[in-house]
Amino acid sequence: MKAAVINRYGQLMPEITDVAIPQVGDQDILVKIMAASVNPIDLKTQAGQLRMLLHYQMPLILGNDFAGVVTKVGVGVSGFQIGDQVYGRVPKDRIGTFAEYIAVDEDAVALKPTNLTFEQAAAIPLVGLTSYQALIDIMQIKPNNKVLIQAGSGGIGTFAIQLAKLKGAFVATTTSAKNSDFVRQLGADQVIDYHQENFAEVLRDYDDVFDTLGGEAVAEAFKIVKPGGRIVSLSGMPDDRFAKAYGLPRWKQWLFRLVTQKIHRLEKQTGARYHFLFMKPSGRQLTELTSLIEQTKLRPVIDRTFSLAEIQAAFKYSQSHRAKGKIIIKIDDSVA
Repeated sequence: MKAAVINRYGQLMPEITDVAIPQVGDQDILVKIMAASVNPIDLKTQAGQLRMLLHYQMPLILGNDFAGVVTKVGVGVSGFQIGDQVYGRVPKDRIGTFAEYIAVDEDAVALKPTNLTFEQAAAIPLVGLTSYQALIDIMQIKPNNKVLIQAGSGGIGTFAIQLAKLKGAFVATTTSAKNSDFVRQLGADQVIDYHQENFAEVLRDYDDVFDTLGGEAVAEAFKIVKPGGRIVSLSGMPDDRFAKAYGLPRWKQWLFRLVTQKIHRLEKQTGARYHFLFMKPSGRQLTELTSLIEQTKLRPVIDRTFSLAEIQAAFKYSQSHRAKGKIIIKIDDSVA
């Protein structure tokens, strides 16, 4: 089968090559992938930025979420059958959705929403599960809670705004002026043009911040969160609590404790709580999102679609940080 592969960390771009169709374990399904999506974690993996958390053998097929058709099931599979249209986010130790086939644990997969195309469905799993686990599992958002969602016009932001509004929250977001009307249409109540304003100087007494930026934006978030509030970050530094829960060795727990000393000081000063989120696959949570999507309460937002043969162009576009919504890879059997 054709797949987009890197042979080393730091490789400038993935390359299309021929690889073997993956073997199917007892609890696996084999999916013919119709579409996948590009996510920031793909770029970080390519660059080797996650080596402290994830260990991969080279060559490595990139790609984390997908939509497709079941072509084979393992002997222990009970929830799916050949011909089912499915979508999912693969476990982090089994990535490889920029390919024609993927073998994946059935627990990580759900039936595709019937009202979405494969390309639309492929836009959902990673951003949908990340938003669900941040807003519902950790923040436990309630009606009238005030939440800041950073980068509202990005892949995560476009979905998280919709989900937060569905839960009744007051949503502020950051974006450029040209995308202001767009994020308001998704449900944002207050829009901050990050070119003109610093969110930390505008917002006060927020219950939660969903950080997708990292860096100084994390420290700034403590200025707007009330005592007892939560800052959930995808791009900030993992801390020792995460390292322990993730099962990392003690020396890594100590190291992450050391590099997040400033965050722990801010927690003590403000009474807020910092959470580093490393999203987990969940077919059950995807099934809940499927129901909301089929009721048209949530929708995917797609910026551009590329073929697998155009994977390098897709990566370059993702690196530009200009995408409004998701970047989709349509998997095509005719890839040369």
